[in-house]
Amino acid sequence: MLKRLAVASVILTAACAGQQKTEATEGQKQMTKEERLRITNQPPFDLATCFPHEQTLPSPANEGVLVGALLSVRPDVLECLVDPANRGAAASTKVTVKSTVNAQGVTHAVTSDNLTPAGIGCVQQVLDTHVKPAPLAADAKPVEASYEYDHATANNPSVTMGINEGSDFSGAVRLAEKSWCDCFAGFKTSTPPVLTSDIHIVKGQPNPTEVVFKPSGSTEGDQLASCLQAKVAAMPATTTGELKFPFRFVFFNSQAPVEASASMPPELRFFQLELARTQSAAASAIAFGARTNAADTYDAVVQKYTKTKDYRLFDELSSKCQALVDSATKWVDALKAQETVDQTTLTLVQELKAQKEDWAPVETASQEALANTQKDLAAAQQRLAADQGACPKKSYAPAKKK
Repeated sequence: MLKRLAVASVILTAACAGQQKTEATEGQKQMTKEERLRITNQPPFDLATCFPHEQTLPSPANEGVLVGALLSVRPDVLECLVDPANRGAAASTKVTVKSTVNAQGVTHAVTSDNLTPAGIGCVQQVLDTHVKPAPLAADAKPVEASYEYDHATANNPSVTMGINEGSDFSGAVRLAEKSWCDCFAGFKTSTPPVLTSDIHIVKGQPNPTEVVFKPSGSTEGDQLASCLQAKVAAMPATTTGELKFPFRFVFFNSQAPVEASASMPPELRFFQLELARTQSAAASAIAFGARTNAADTYDAVVQKYTKTKDYRLFDELSSKCQALVDSATKWVDALKAQETVDQTTLTLVQELKAQKEDWAPVETASQEALANTQKDLAAAQQRLAADQGACPKKSYAPAKKK
């Protein structure tokens, strides 16, 4: 199951390849006049980076727990890569993390082919803050797990400075959004509406002369717009002349439940569901790790009973087996949640494909992801049934007379 976790990002890659034009790699061509004038640097912002899901990881840590934990912080790691100060010159970045847990705690070794020292530090801080399994027992064998994060400027949120004045201001706004979390307090478990604003910058003025948001269609959206208006209006601004341009705020929330995406425009909903799938896959991996721990604990008691035949171990056998069943049930529940996300995604993609054939490869990838999840779910359900059948049952039948 752990080997298939990479599928969580395969669909997104396929979608981006089919729906976006890949930007020219460095050295291939010079920017056209239209490209130099176009306002860019307005990528989506994932609110999960404002409100990370704090979790107590199952103990002791094992590979499943570590892989799930590393996958769960993907939004925070990718947010590090939005900032051009954290990336090198290449258009794509691969970040490899090797996590090791021993009796002293956990260490995360971060390596990359395209991260600056500041980028390494940003990713390191994310891991040290949010992936903190408990130390192992003094005599326990160290546990290791590795995970790779991939980022491409053509497909993932990113900012590139130096294109033009309007794009530079837009990039500064996007980079500042992660410090405006107070504005998003009402959307911890939901997704804000898309907001559109018009920005006016005049030479000689230290801040934008005017920032006007269009009505969002909801009270909550208008309140968010009001908060963002004050933030943007206070941003430093420079221009050699006069600038007027729109800024479109698009938000996702990896922590939002599936139903929270129902009101989003279809293509944006697809990307929201992809982010939700990453989190559900992380939860499944962690639940798998917890079930592995429970199985090891129960097996140790069984081995002890097999050697001693001590009937006083029955209560411990019973409680440890019930813990095993409970953990297996949570594993099944996590995979059911993942199946729901996969099925919802596939249904949406099929609707999009009916309108535009470009979605065909995404449909194929979505079908594969759903099939893999259903295969994992079937295996987990079989394992749960076996665990339930393995639990000892106390008999109160009277002893037979000799």
